[in-house]
Parts: sequence; structure tokens; C-alpha cells
Amino acid sequence: MNNLNEILHELGISKVKLAKYLGVSRQMIYNYLELDDLNKWPKDKKVLLFNLLGIKNADDLKKVKVDTDYIMSVETRINNTFESNTSNYSDSTTIYEGLGKKQKELLHNIVELLKEKLDDEKDETAYYTYLYLYHFIQSLDSSKELKYMLGYVAKASGFVKPMEFVFNEEQQFTFESIMFSGMSLYNSGAASKTRIAESHKRFVDQIEQKREEKLSRTLELNTIKIQALKELGYTEITNQNAAEVFEKIAEIESRGV
Repeated sequence: MNNLNEILHELGISKVKLAKYLGVSRQMIYNYLELDDLNKWPKDKKVLLFNLLGIKNADDLKKVKVDTDYIMSVETRINNTFESNTSNYSDSTTIYEGLGKKQKELLHNIVELLKEKLDDEKDETAYYTYLYLYHFIQSLDSSKELKYMLGYVAKASGFVKPMEFVFNEEQQFTFESIMFSGMSLYNSGAASKTRIAESHKRFVDQIEQKREEKLSRTLELNTIKIQALKELGYTEITNQNAAEVFEKIAEIESRGV
């Protein structure tokens, strides 16, 4: 069973996703995985698992080699199964409203995975990991390199073929090459501690400068907002006066005041 858990982990199949595929609760999946022998699983669930993994019996688990092609083949099988059942994310559910089928499936999988990871409210590490992920998503449109970073991680984890480029191919190729060099240096432990400290100081200085600029801009906008409200004779921004106030803010900014 340890072998099965390792394979599922390498494939990136969460307990939630496996439970959905097998048509059981997440708790039942935990119960199944605690059994010492796969042959003790209910026959119908065991057959479904064998079909998903592309094997004929429990002994074949030892022969499974998790590489990019295998990951993609399993993903295809599980996604084909999910495509025939969209009851968990119907058009009547607000969060999925207006999305296409594959977009609904992706959002559903993300939400279910996050639910599983955040299940233990006492796990502060998980909380901050996904809080940082939230901030990462918030920042995605600010830098194309962040998308290249996601591509690198997906490839390094075996979920995507290494020569697949869905963004700017030349830039993504260059970024991945540099990222690989940096990760290789990090994993080797051979980097100069002095140079690392100097580099990190430059990183901190740059971030602090950006934070100061952001704070300064926030204060500036707040001052302009107060001035706009004063000139218009309002005390606050409301739904009724918002357009007028924002227009006045733009006017004040254009004056250089």
C-alpha cells in the first residue's frame, strides 16, 4: 500500500480527486489506503483503480514507472471520466457561472484540492503556503515571468512535457534554462554564502523600495481623493457619486496637484 500512496503522490492525485473518481467519500479513501492489502478493497473500487492506473492486478503496481507519458495517460483517463459527470459544478452554481466545461473542471479541481490541503485549521504551514499561493495568483498579471515559473514547476514535476511552450516560446525557454541553473546551484549547496547574502540584501532593498513607493502612492491617492470629495462637496464615495468623484480625481491628477 505504501507503493500505491507513492504512485498517487507522484501522479498528483489528491484524496479528494480519487474519492470523486471512485464515487466514495474522502474519509472512505483514507480507510481504503490504511488497509495493508489492495485486494481487501471492494471489488468494484479496486477495478476502477486498476483501470485508472492502467494495470491488471495489485502486483503490477511494482512495475509502474511514473514518467511524463504515464502521468498524462492517467490524467486523460480520469478527466474523461469527469467529463461525463458535471453535477458537482453545474451552471446553477454561482462560482461556475459563465465558465466553459474545461474551465469549470479546472476550478472545481483547484477548490477541492485547496479544501483538502486546508482541512486542518491547526496546520499553520499549510495555511501560509496557500496564502502565499493566493498572493502569487494575485500577482500573475503583473509579470509574465510568473507564468513561466508555473510552467517550469509543472514540467519539473512531470505534469507537462518539457518542450511544451504555451506562452512566449523564446522567453519561456530562456527563463526555464536560467531557473534550472539556479535550482541546480541551490540543490548542490555549492553557492558562495557571501554572494548569497549580498544577493539577498539586494532583494530585500528592492522589495523595501517597492513597498515605500506603494505606500507613498497610496497616501498620494488618498490625499487626492479627499481633495476631490471636498471640491465636489461630498464626504464619502457612494454608488451614486462614484463616477463623478473618480472623474474629479483624474482631473486633479492631471493638474499635478
